[in-house]
Amino acid sequence: MNIILLGPPGAGKGTQARYLVETRNMVQLSTGDMLREAKDSGTEMGKIVADVMDRGALVTDEIVIGLIREKLTDKAEHGGFIFDGFPRTLAQADALADLMQQEGQTLDSVIEMKVDDEALVARITARSTCASCGEVYNDLTKPIPEDGKCSNCGGTEFKRRADDNEESLKTRLMAYYKQTSPLIGYYYAKEMLSGVNGLGQIEEVRGAIAQILDK
Repeated sequence: MNIILLGPPGAGKGTQARYLVETRNMVQLSTGDMLREAKDSGTEMGKIVADVMDRGALVTDEIVIGLIREKLTDKAEHGGFIFDGFPRTLAQADALADLMQQEGQTLDSVIEMKVDDEALVARITARSTCASCGEVYNDLTKPIPEDGKCSNCGGTEFKRRADDNEESLKTRLMAYYKQTSPLIGYYYAKEMLSGVNGLGQIEEVRGAIAQILDK
């Protein structure tokens, strides 16, 4: 099963994707992770990515599609792909649809993680991550354990993103609504779109996603 998790920054896409990786043996395709992995790989595609990133230039859709193509052609056994952070635009959605068809793959579900902007800003400004493993914590919904140790790896160092502040978040949200929200109508028209409350408790969101995937 191949799915897209759609939603603004901080909606919880990464948290839910990690759970699906652990419980359903799915493969998370995060654009940022793929670019970093490619940059360090030494492959021909990796050299192209490294050159672009070192120059501070924007990574083109063609490069990202090329990286995704490499993942799709990997014959390792798994439970399907989770597209996290891609596509972001209608052009990318069309390119992904073409690629999936070329590779004999199907896109099975698009899950929109719906949020209230003000509540989202409040939640993200309270967010921190484990410096060792990236586990996400939140002062409001999932505080750092009282013993000061990460529940996932036992690490004791936690950090907040520099752009997890109200002004930066509103800028990122505006970019999302301008570029990515048209995808909601795009996938609705294709009868592939389902929605969940992205601001629910983590377990509630997991359950709602599971219901969609198990239909």
